[in-house]
Amino acid sequence: MSRPELQAPPEIYYGDAEAKKYTTNTRNQQIQADMTYRALELLNLPQDEPAFLLDIGCGSGLSGEILDEEGYVWAGVDIAPSMLEAALEREVAGDLFLQDIGQGFGFRPGSFDGAISISVLQWLLNAETSHPTSSPPHRLNRFFTTLYSALRNPSRAVLQFYPSSDDQIQLITSIAQKAGFGGGIVVDYPNSKKARKVFLCLFVGGGGGGQQQQLPKGLETEDEQVPFERRRETEKKRDRSGKRKSVKDRDWILKKKDLYRQRGKEGVPRDSKYTGRKRKPIF
Repeated sequence: MSRPELQAPPEIYYGDAEAKKYTTNTRNQQIQADMTYRALELLNLPQDEPAFLLDIGCGSGLSGEILDEEGYVWAGVDIAPSMLEAALEREVAGDLFLQDIGQGFGFRPGSFDGAISISVLQWLLNAETSHPTSSPPHRLNRFFTTLYSALRNPSRAVLQFYPSSDDQIQLITSIAQKAGFGGGIVVDYPNSKKARKVFLCLFVGGGGGGQQQQLPKGLETEDEQVPFERRRETEKKRDRSGKRKSVKDRDWILKKKDLYRQRGKEGVPRDSKYTGRKRKPIF
């Protein structure tokens, strides 16, 4: 089967039916969650500190749910209206923007403490028209230049993608470096055809104290322990079926209701001592 990015532009490929199919597929949910946690590990944010993150190609908000569970505030951009509609129906917490990332971002300089992207970057490697502005180098240049500006100093961006050749990796890394980024490619499970994952780990500025940020090492074996504990904590949250347990406690509900009020949503129930209380079964 041909790769999705070779079949149609993303805003066409991810129509209503495909957006629903992708979002409700449990295998997609698991893969998206695993890669999002790995991206957060590579992002290496200070623990127990608030951060405002950009989710590039947020889709229906599968990665955003992980960011929300980890306590981060986030905004998401995507070019597919159907995907963003699915995210709105699922009432994700992040602010959503309809945006072609190949045309660059319009955020103010230094807006974000970090950025992640899951399975998106390869979509910029296909020219949709013969116009010079549709060429992959031009679109990648706009993407990386404006992303660099939108990130604070110091910070990181971790972009997981599926390259089809080494030439694509070279093109992407060279344009990112010209935009001002440091960093490079991190490959997990390089000897596995099935589990191999490629991450572009980009740095803005140094690591503090005049030191350069060090490029993380990729995982070599599938049972290798990662240097952070988020994945282990995630596994504790899963039930026997493999799905994440509900985190909709009182604090989560109050946070959601406050977010809806800020967005001007009508009919948000008022807070009370019964908010978030588990009801007894009725016989």
